[in-house]
Amino acid sequence: MTGPTRRRLLGGALSAAAVASMWPLPARAAKLPATPRQTAGPFYPPTLPADADTDLVMVLGRDAPAQGTVLNLAGRVLAADGRPIDGARVDLWQCDAMGRYHHPRDGGGADANFQGFGRMVTGPGGGYGFRTIRPVPYPGRTPHIHFMVAVPGRDALTTQMYVAGDPGNAGDFIYGRLSEAQRALVTVALAPSGAEADALAGTFDIVLAG
Repeated sequence: MTGPTRRRLLGGALSAAAVASMWPLPARAAKLPATPRQTAGPFYPPTLPADADTDLVMVLGRDAPAQGTVLNLAGRVLAADGRPIDGARVDLWQCDAMGRYHHPRDGGGADANFQGFGRMVTGPGGGYGFRTIRPVPYPGRTPHIHFMVAVPGRDALTTQMYVAGDPGNAGDFIYGRLSEAQRALVTVALAPSGAEADALAGTFDIVLAG
């Protein structure tokens, strides 16, 4: 899909990134707790999809949107002293609304209208934004979204984001390895989005250690 329609659909995620970059920063005197590292799992794409932008709900060249509830997810990449990090590459990947990944090891059959992976680079305000779907559970896992943040001169951070209040959190073995304080750093409350009908919105700031 090209032209004004696609630009309109991309607006939610891109505007979210712009808003994130304008949020007030934490006081630099206080050291922020680092976002905990978590497994990348087996389903990081072996090759990037042709469409790897910030709108995972609409795939270039397809007319129908992805199945699932739209989620406008935004946040900032920050240093431990609260400084926003410019030039951080943020990768996001997750399963579709049926619990399947676009990955050869997941057996195929994933929603062809769901991009499954997105990438962007933060600007001076450290902000990022993606238009995706609310994550869903699949056997053995509570709903989650994978993130990888890469900054030149640092080891890449891989982590996962979880949905506050989801009943599957208590039994998830990866979530359960985290301390209570660490869980708070990767658990995000979702609420209705004012920017898009029937959509949700959430904020997930990522703090890099060191």
